[in-house]
Amino acid sequence: METRRVRLLAETSMFVALSLVLSYLKMYQLPYGGSITLGSMVPILLLAFRWGLRVGVFGGAVFGLARMVLDGWVYHPLGMFLDYPLAFGLLGIAALFRERPLLGVAAALAARFISHFISGVLFFWMYAPEGMSPIVYSAVYNGSYILPEMAISCLILYLLDRRGLLTIG
Repeated sequence: METRRVRLLAETSMFVALSLVLSYLKMYQLPYGGSITLGSMVPILLLAFRWGLRVGVFGGAVFGLARMVLDGWVYHPLGMFLDYPLAFGLLGIAALFRERPLLGVAAALAARFISHFISGVLFFWMYAPEGMSPIVYSAVYNGSYILPEMAISCLILYLLDRRGLLTIG
């Protein structure tokens, strides 16, 4: 039992750290937050697939908190909760789709999108171009990086699976 706990702690730490490193390998950075990275969600998704919902949500939330601290800007406590620990913690729901990992990726990143979308409507509405609904603006802005992140994550997980490297459970 003790060996399992040590392994859990080591893997969680390693996957969160790897996600942090990958989050700085950006292909594109949007002006008000959000970026397209080289698969920074994949380690958290793998953590969820390997250890389950609770560990996946915890690891994602820790990653989100670390990103919040490292990003270093403050706007509103609720907005920061939506954009960091909640949004990244929701990646853990991929665990609910262990048998269909690509569906898990889609569900997890859709949940992350919803968290960022709500934050965008509530806290970034003033950046919407004149005449554009804040709802449309938030959907387009957040979709512009979440959809590519979803595609990149699906591609990486698909390639890992094809090579027999996607070990779950």
